[in-house]
Amino acid sequence: MSSVLIKNGRIITASDDYFADVFVEDEAVKLIGDKLKVQADRVVDAIGQYVIPGGIDCHTHMELNVGAATSSDDFETGTVAAAHGGTTTIIDFATQARGQPMRAALDEWLARAEPKAVIDYGMHMIVSDLPDRWLPDMDALVHEGVTSFKFFTAYPDRLMLNDATIFKAMQRTGENGGFVCLHAENGSVIDYLVQKLLAEGKTAPNYHLLSRPPETEGEATHRVIALAEMAHVPVYIVHVSSHLAMEEIRAARDRGLPVFGETCPQYLYLAYEDYADGSFEGAKYICSPPIREQANQEPLWQALAANDLQTVATDHCPFCMREGYKGLPKQKELGIGNFSKIPNGVPGVENRMHLVYQGGVVERGWSMNRFVEVTSTTAAKLFGLFPRKGTIAVGSDADIVLWDPNRKYTISAKTHFMRVDYNPYEGLTVDGSPSLVMSRGSVIFEGDQFLASPGQGEYLRRGTYMLP
Repeated sequence: MSSVLIKNGRIITASDDYFADVFVEDEAVKLIGDKLKVQADRVVDAIGQYVIPGGIDCHTHMELNVGAATSSDDFETGTVAAAHGGTTTIIDFATQARGQPMRAALDEWLARAEPKAVIDYGMHMIVSDLPDRWLPDMDALVHEGVTSFKFFTAYPDRLMLNDATIFKAMQRTGENGGFVCLHAENGSVIDYLVQKLLAEGKTAPNYHLLSRPPETEGEATHRVIALAEMAHVPVYIVHVSSHLAMEEIRAARDRGLPVFGETCPQYLYLAYEDYADGSFEGAKYICSPPIREQANQEPLWQALAANDLQTVATDHCPFCMREGYKGLPKQKELGIGNFSKIPNGVPGVENRMHLVYQGGVVERGWSMNRFVEVTSTTAAKLFGLFPRKGTIAVGSDADIVLWDPNRKYTISAKTHFMRVDYNPYEGLTVDGSPSLVMSRGSVIFEGDQFLASPGQGEYLRRGTYMLP
């Protein structure tokens, strides 16, 4: 394996900020020190740049079939895009179909990812069916490195579990060391509202929000936190979109409960006002939970700064607006005349680090330590990857990003690597961007030039959680 010496950089982790050189060999960090005198195959001068651990996007959906459509990024295009933006690890979701054993779902997803991924990847397990006879399968998956399980209180036709089943699963994870993730929306109420709006002839994309009011998220968040408290297990609430859900998480944490929350760039930057006019262009903003009114944005930013929310992931699940882009079939257009048929999801894996840096560090004065914490380190700890991932330390994987604070970058569908024909952040210029991205010591992006190969990423058998 080749070796790399990174000189003159400012090393930032969740807890450290110092100037030093980093020597990388055999996929790992071997030495850190002042003015290292070592022979390396390549020397990189990082003067004026931050040397940070690669980002971890702990919530992506590559090649996800949602019934009528499959998300447009596969494990190759999606991981190339992630790497371009400074993310060097994703955790995707193997999705159990009802009646399907969980192990079969995992094998299916790994077969998709292994020949394509250019960065390292782990898997959560989405559980949609859990008879008692399958409870031991959860134990087996934890033993094999799938240490987190996602449950839904929404989508009754495909994914929703009743409260008793969720509680049963929580108790099992308390026994086997697994970690519980929850999609928290009241699916039964939402289904009623969808049918009511459609019957009234309210079919445009903007009615998607009105079918999923913030109270449906707040109520479900309160409910699943109560279930987790009874089961004596930590719980992680995914894609928090509203201040109501965030306040439930904050209140639980104030009581000392091990409750954690994730939000996404779309809830920090986009707003219902962007698609309130009812035109079909609003379909590009349709995801669940929905992108809410602009007034929700600042409370979420404040919650991240105060550690009331702990991570920013993307829920990356892109669908094209127009049929035929790079040979892809009809996707968002399936919902013309019926908002409930618009495939839910937005792109974001490529721009997550850009957006958090701009909004957090540049505009709100966050420390670089907090930036690293919410984009990498906390996810590594919660999902059993720390200290292999999520930090720069001797022995850690050499997943390293040189972040140039003076490298402006304009987000655009014309230049992004995601396989989708729009970018919801189109035209936004950010004041920092990666100049070099390494995955296990291999340079995979230099500027905007991709240098890796499909299949270079490795599957990560994760450990159990470490509460930050």
